[in-house]
Parts: sequence; C-alpha cells; structure tokens
Amino acid sequence: MEKYHVFIIEDDFRVADINKSYIEQNHQFSVKEVARSAADALFYLEKNAHEIDVIFLDIYIPDVEGMSLLWKIRSLYPSIDIIIISAEKQAHSVRVALRAGVFDYVVKPVSMDRLLQSLNRYERFRQLWTDEQLDQEQVDELTNVFHIHPTHVEEEQLLPKGIDAITLEKILHLFEGLVEEGLTAVELSEQTGISRSTSRRYLEYLVSMNRVETRLIYGSVGRPQRKYVICS
Repeated sequence: MEKYHVFIIEDDFRVADINKSYIEQNHQFSVKEVARSAADALFYLEKNAHEIDVIFLDIYIPDVEGMSLLWKIRSLYPSIDIIIISAEKQAHSVRVALRAGVFDYVVKPVSMDRLLQSLNRYERFRQLWTDEQLDQEQVDELTNVFHIHPTHVEEEQLLPKGIDAITLEKILHLFEGLVEEGLTAVELSEQTGISRSTSRRYLEYLVSMNRVETRLIYGSVGRPQRKYVICS
C-alpha cells in the first residue's frame, strides 16, 4: 500500500515529537521532516515539496503573522494537502482555514484518537483518487470524506449590526499583509471600496475585539493621523 509522507511545521519541539509519535502509529504515514519556523519550512519545501503529501501546520509560528504561512504554502504548493493543528479556536480563523482548503482542523491539545481519525480519513481520501474517473457514488463519498467536522471549536459569536462576516474577513486578511504599516480609515476605504464611515465602524469593532490597535502619527502640520495596526 502507498505510504504518505508528512511534513510537520511546529515551533514547540515537544509538541512536534508527540504529534510525530501519534502520526506514525498509522504505519501508512511517515514523518519526513519537522520545521520550527516559517523560514525553515519554506526552505525545506523549496527543495523537497515533491516528496510531501500532507503538511501538519500550526498557525502560531513565531516568524509569521496570522494565516500568512498557510496562504503562502497554499499558493506555492497547491498539490500538498494541509491539516491544521493549532490552539487557535477563534471562529474567524477556523473559517479562513477551511476556505483555504485545509483537509482538517484539529484543536490543541490533540488526542491520539482524534489525530488517527484524521489520518484514516485522509488515507481513504487518497485511495478515492486512484481511479481516473469517478461515478456519482464515489464523488459523494469523496466529498463526505473531505467534509470537516472540527471538534471543540467555539461557536461563532453573532456579529453586531452593521458588521458583515465576509467584509470583516477581507479587512483582516488585508491587515495580515500590512503587519508593520497598518492602515488609516481613509486608506482602508480606498483599498476595499467601502465608505470612510463604514471603514471606521469596522476598525473600531476590531479595536474592541483586540484584533487591531490605534497609533497616532504626528506630521509637521495639522492634527495627528490615526493609524490602525494588527495586534502583535
């Protein structure tokens, strides 16, 4: 039977060792390498991506912000499957990961049973690809296997009136690409196409949720400019 090669991206070596021991309980899976930073992970993939079937990725990696490593890997190596293993339980983060096409999302602390369940589903998922053509029953099984049922994930809180989930996600993704620079309400309006008043509403909501913070930028003349940057 085919053996599946795993790449673990996890900054805590103790957690990486535990996950490796869990993964290799299923003898169809072999951990090829462990990386503890985004830089090391991307360097390894540049040379060895062709050998990797699935990546076990922690979201909290010290040298990247938010989901940027996930999006980077997804864009550079679309043929590699990704399973998130993370302590991040915010509904927004789970939603973004699922929309990025991750195979599964496992919340820390990870139980061996839950991880093996994910591996078994992945094994069946890969077996279904062996046929060049699929009938409707096989397609239905494939989509059912790929359908993710995260456990221990908090229910999404209702957003306040005037805050749309899709627009909010778009704004957060924009901030993740501007970690240091940040944005003013005017700049956010220009980049998203929403009005300035709507921009301020979203920004103040993100401030209230501790997702972004404000900084005053003083120029040579006039009032200081209010800049919003993602919280570190």
